[in-house]
Amino acid sequence: MTDSEPQSGVSGSRSAADAVDADADADADADADVAVVGCGPVGMTLAALLGKAGHSVVVLERHPALYGLPRAASLDGETMRTLQGLGLVDELAPNMRAQDAYEWRNGTGDLLIRQEFRDVGTSGWADLYLFHQPSLEKALHSLCVSLPNVDVRLGAEVTGLAQDRDRVTLDLADGTSLGARYAVGCDGGNSFVRGALGIEQDDLGFSEPWLVHDFALRRPAAELGLPSMLQIGDPEEPTTIITTAAGHQRFCFLLDADADADDEDGDDDFEQARAADRMWSRVGRYLSRDDADIVRTATYTFQSLVARQWRVGRILLAGDAAHQMPPFLGQGLCSGIRDVRNVAFKVDLVLRGVRSAEVLDTYQSEREPHVRGVTATSMQLGRQHTLRDPVLARERDVTLMARRAALQEPERIRLPDLGPGLVAFGGGRLSVQGRVSDGRRTGLLDEVVGGGFRLLVVEQALPRLSPALLASLGELGVTVVGLGAAAAGAVLADLDGTHRRWLSDIGATAAAVRPDNYVYAAGPDAGAVADRLLTALVPDLRA
Repeated sequence: MTDSEPQSGVSGSRSAADAVDADADADADADADVAVVGCGPVGMTLAALLGKAGHSVVVLERHPALYGLPRAASLDGETMRTLQGLGLVDELAPNMRAQDAYEWRNGTGDLLIRQEFRDVGTSGWADLYLFHQPSLEKALHSLCVSLPNVDVRLGAEVTGLAQDRDRVTLDLADGTSLGARYAVGCDGGNSFVRGALGIEQDDLGFSEPWLVHDFALRRPAAELGLPSMLQIGDPEEPTTIITTAAGHQRFCFLLDADADADDEDGDDDFEQARAADRMWSRVGRYLSRDDADIVRTATYTFQSLVARQWRVGRILLAGDAAHQMPPFLGQGLCSGIRDVRNVAFKVDLVLRGVRSAEVLDTYQSEREPHVRGVTATSMQLGRQHTLRDPVLARERDVTLMARRAALQEPERIRLPDLGPGLVAFGGGRLSVQGRVSDGRRTGLLDEVVGGGFRLLVVEQALPRLSPALLASLGELGVTVVGLGAAAAGAVLADLDGTHRRWLSDIGATAAAVRPDNYVYAAGPDAGAVADRLLTALVPDLRA
């Protein structure tokens, strides 16, 4: 692994020879360990993760308030596990709803695809939840401002960036500046940080204009007979309908051209009335003016873009600043949360002196293949959904209905593993989370044992780990978790057999799990897995 070379687009950057290495000599006068640019869900999740790890964080947001309007509409079980770790699930649950299926139908109502979701998936939560983004942003903001080492600054626009071997300097619109040991751009698709770094993007070839209407319902969606999650592949007007959360409904319509979007927001009362009439006409099959109030109308161009560099020296990109994808898998926000889980634990290792800064290069090498795989699948679904040629649409219908008739099991989407990076043998896959008990407490694994690095070991393999090895792992903050049928000493009761079954399925007696819940190493020899984890955490610490 080698450090990324700062680009000339950042004033004050130095050559690779002077680039960041170990952080032991980092500027002690920095205002914060990490500056996060952007106060959306991705940026605030990163701030909360780093703040809870004990690092000082400043969050800079150019707008004077949180966005406050719905954008993302779905979260997966992996993201729920992150929110669980942040202690936010109980607060958010009233405004979230587990979804059992996602249907794709043609213009005449024939079922083409039915993606089914488990009520308890890999991460211990349902596979998919629909939610109201303002509720998530409010909860994350409250958490961040409650942490004494996290400083959230709304109305603080970043206008300049510079970095040297020790720190990043951020210039603000009010004429002040601040220094941080690292900075992460979580500032969206029009990222200032990405632009200031001069980073280009790969266009994967998907670009479509959509019109989005969000409504606050006056009666429950079920009472109104609204579809909870439906794609309508009608060549006349491809449509998406989602019950985003309790009392909130979304309709999305593919536009024929960008010009169609221009008339949705007229400049005078007459044009606004015309736009409102068109809106109610579009949704009239499902909603009347007596059923709901319009919350917002917006036009979006759904795109597929991936930044070519996700790290330049001490500055990284995450979320939409690093990649954008069509929404047909509901994975845009989830991908951003995965990004910052990956960034947070690696920056933590660097700030604590456990690893040198070059470990941050594994962020892009691990996450980019995952993002590209998810984006490719989303593009494929989107192209099937948005066919405008009636002949091609009929051919699609015949193909998809035949495929559905031939299915032997429910249709589900499997997300990719990580790419190469901070992973060893058997690593790269997402770990499972099931119910466990230590004899006093019963709950999901993370609730009982906490986060951080964990070594999961079946009960029979525990004796193969020497006391010295276990002591060394403990000194490094690794939690060793024995798993058996009943709780006894160092062994937890694996109540539903979730973890033991998973280890058996992957041919392992032990798995080393990273703080982002991805497997570092796994295999049939528990001692070898433990030794490999020890080796990963010790070398730079000894140096």
